[in-house]
Amino acid sequence: MAKLIAELCQNHNGDINILEDMVAAAAESGADYAKIQSIDSDELSFRERFENGLNEGGRIKVIKRPFKNEYERLKKLDLNENTQINFHNLCKKYKIEPMTTIFTRSKIDLINQMRLKCVKISSFDCASFKLIDELKKVNADEFIISTGGTFDREIKKTAEIMKKNSLNFSLLHCISIYPTTIEVANLNRINYLKNFTAKVGISDHSNPEIYKYKIIAGSLLLGAEIVEKHFTILPKNKTKDGVVSANPSQLKEISKLCKLNKSDISNYVKENVTEIEEMKGNFTRELSEEELLNRDYYQGRFASKVNGKTIFNWEYTEI
Repeated sequence: MAKLIAELCQNHNGDINILEDMVAAAAESGADYAKIQSIDSDELSFRERFENGLNEGGRIKVIKRPFKNEYERLKKLDLNENTQINFHNLCKKYKIEPMTTIFTRSKIDLINQMRLKCVKISSFDCASFKLIDELKKVNADEFIISTGGTFDREIKKTAEIMKKNSLNFSLLHCISIYPTTIEVANLNRINYLKNFTAKVGISDHSNPEIYKYKIIAGSLLLGAEIVEKHFTILPKNKTKDGVVSANPSQLKEISKLCKLNKSDISNYVKENVTEIEEMKGNFTRELSEEELLNRDYYQGRFASKVNGKTIFNWEYTEI
C-alpha cells in the first residue's frame, strides 16, 4: 500500500479553524499524513527581475510577480510559530501523522520543535545542497524530497549528500507545471529515481476535475509508494492552489487507490487509464520551457533573513 500525504499547503487561508477542519477531513478521507508548509512571508525574497518580468517576441523569458503583491497575499496566509509547533497535537487528535515542508535553513529550530517523524523538501530546494546537508540537524526519521524542476545531476548529488549523512530519504517524481497534464506526466521518471533510493513516489499537480486520478493510478502501477496530493475543503476558486487540489470525496478515492494491491491497480489502469503509454514518457528528459520559468522564479523565492542579510538555501554561509 502506498502512503498518502494530504498537502494542506495554504488552502487554510491562514485560518486555524479551517486548518483544524482540514486535518479532520484529511484523516476521515484516508490520508496517512497531513502536511503544512513552514512558510514565513517575511522570508519572501525581493528579486528585481520579477518586478516587471521579461517578454520577448511574445514569449515569456522571466515571470512577472511583483514582490509587494506577493508579500501582501502571503502575509494573510501565515501560520504563527505556536500553531506550527502545536500542529503535532492537532494531528494526534485526529489520528493522522503531521508533516511540514521546510523552506529556509533558518526554520530548522522550529522544525525540531514540531516533533515530526517526516519532513518534506520542496522541488525547488532539491538542488539547495547546503540546506540538504543541514538536514542532518533535523530530528526526523525520514525525509521526502520532490524533484520537479531539477536537473538529473542535481538529483544525483542530493542523493549522495543524504547517503553520506546516513539519512533515510525518499524521492518524489514531480512535474513543476500547475496544473500538470497527461501529455507531460513522464511517469517513467519514477523508475529513474529508483537509481538513487529504494522508495519513490509522486507529487501530483494534475487537475482532478479533468483527469480524476489517472496520473496517480499510473504512478502506482509503476511502483510509487508515496502519493502527495494538494487538498482543500473550501470551494476550489477560493484558494490559489484549488485547481490542483482534491476535495474530501476525491481524496477518499485516491486513498482507495493507494490501498489496492498491484494486481488490482493493473486492472484499474486497464479499465480507466487508456492514456497510460502516453503518460509514461521518458526515463530521462529535458526540462520544458515552462518548468524552467518556474524553476527560475521558485528557486530562491524564500530565503533566511539574518541581521538584515538575505541568505539563500544554497549559499554556504553559516546561520
